[in-house]
Amino acid sequence: MSDQKNLTPEEANKYMEEHMLFTPRMFKVINQLNPTAGKTFADFYESLWADGALSRKIKELMFMAGGVAYMSPRCIIHVLPAVKAGATVEEVFEAAAVGTILAGFVPNGPGIPYAFEYAVKCVELAQKIQKGEEWEYLEPPKFNRGVY
Repeated sequence: MSDQKNLTPEEANKYMEEHMLFTPRMFKVINQLNPTAGKTFADFYESLWADGALSRKIKELMFMAGGVAYMSPRCIIHVLPAVKAGATVEEVFEAAAVGTILAGFVPNGPGIPYAFEYAVKCVELAQKIQKGEEWEYLEPPKFNRGVY
């Protein structure tokens, strides 16, 4: 990788993929303008998600489950690094099920029946990712201008 001050957008995207196990859509845009910010964020992310008392896989599943509970499509993307960290479809299902139940206990939350749709989406994504099939967790914004 080149000197951090001369980091290219492609190098920043690759760095994020290596350290985060994915490159968030917003950083595909940010890295075009400020690749150093992408590298810095990836280092921060890895400091939290790295194996410790809890494994990276478990942390990614926890975050994904929170995405189910809050019906956040931008959080359920964590199914991707969870699978890359070794999560099975069954583990994704169980974590998503916990998120579904959590949705019934979140103040002013979406409720179990609505979060269930996100749980199903997580399992569908995990199956596609494991098979190497094309997948999408969220339609791209209409204003993307072809950047990603």
